[in-house]
Amino acid sequence: MDEITLDTGSWSRRRFVQLGAASAISTGIAHSLPTKKSAGHHTMISVPFEKRNPRIALIGTGGRGTSLLKNLVAADAQMVALCDIVKEKAEHAAEIVVKSGQKKPDLYTDGTHAFETMLGRNDIDFVIVATPWGWHAEMAIFAMKHGKDVAVEVPAVVSLEECWKIVDTSESTRKHCMILENCCYGYNETLVLRMVHEGLFGDLLYGEGAYLHDLREELFSNAGEGLWRRAEHTKRNGNLYPSHGLGPVANYMGINRGDRFGYLVSMSTPQRGLDAYRKEHLKADDPRQAERYITGDMNTSLIKTANGLNITVKHTVSTPHPYDRINLIAGTKGIFEDYPPRIYFDGMNEDESWGSLDKWKEHEHPLWKKEGELAKKVGGHGGMDYLMLYRLLQCVREGLPPDMDVYDAAAWSAVGPLSVASVSKGSAPIDFPDFTRGSWKLRSASEIATQS
Repeated sequence: MDEITLDTGSWSRRRFVQLGAASAISTGIAHSLPTKKSAGHHTMISVPFEKRNPRIALIGTGGRGTSLLKNLVAADAQMVALCDIVKEKAEHAAEIVVKSGQKKPDLYTDGTHAFETMLGRNDIDFVIVATPWGWHAEMAIFAMKHGKDVAVEVPAVVSLEECWKIVDTSESTRKHCMILENCCYGYNETLVLRMVHEGLFGDLLYGEGAYLHDLREELFSNAGEGLWRRAEHTKRNGNLYPSHGLGPVANYMGINRGDRFGYLVSMSTPQRGLDAYRKEHLKADDPRQAERYITGDMNTSLIKTANGLNITVKHTVSTPHPYDRINLIAGTKGIFEDYPPRIYFDGMNEDESWGSLDKWKEHEHPLWKKEGELAKKVGGHGGMDYLMLYRLLQCVREGLPPDMDVYDAAAWSAVGPLSVASVSKGSAPIDFPDFTRGSWKLRSASEIATQS
């Protein structure tokens, strides 16, 4: 960590030992995983899609999968096949496709590895993965190795090993692996990104993103994500879901586009929320009463970039909290913060009060100008889901590079395992691997910022 100078005289012996131990762990991680280009591996940065109208297969037709599917067919996506371990869900999803005017897609519902049979077909060239997190890496890697580009729901993967595996596989197969981070296509996020790119905020200094969302009822549901997502809270203590808040800030700052994540420090509060909720809402003999949750109710992670910028990332889903992604970016000339959206530029008001983002509509993103009304009508988190998928299809159909590539998927997802490592070592700094292997210097801005 070249940016740090330690004044050990002001540190306790215990804290200094923690830092040394964490550095050893970070070095061990870096040395145990590939850090240099292997023979035949070349960067996927700025590599365009093969120009085509993609023939799409969807893995996972639950709540999130069917939501994506509705947006896909609204954008005239060509749906070829659907896969789910629950046949009824796949049948319901097929009805959505048929109602859109397409023929019924083929269904694959025979067990947890039915996706392998589906992806062995030659008439599928693009795959969307909307399954529980633990399956993302395996499915994405299988898809790429069988000649398909793939887009994966968030978080793209859950371990550093998986981060490297999707990067290595993408580079070796020359197939794209993208993260479906819809928040990067929100109205405010895209408008502010254009303002940042135009220099209105001056030199950027710091940002903040979060996922603050009361999911207690959903986590204890006997359907949908309640069947698997609560279990994640028994496995790791850190930021389990970083990219909704982090993705837009990473775009503002040009992460993997002239800058990259350098190192991370993370801390968690005690875990109390899920225990309190089940005590109040579950019967005493409910088997879930025996579960042991270890994820702290609030995780706060700090990231230092290679260029010295600071990012705060927060996560809580187990306490009472109005929905909030914070979405803050600040520079030498001004600051924007969301929830509610407000903006301030140097000298804007004599009383230094916040101003309205409404006065800056001239910077509205071209995607929202062209497709915004349809996006809001189709739905999906206010229209951002539709615009994400519309843009993805546009990139493939026109043979453009993806807005978000495998290096973004790896870097944004890596916050999860790195935060766990930092928390376990007393909030000591942990280095980020450079998933681009030095190629983050080859470009200078998010494709969303420069899109015409």
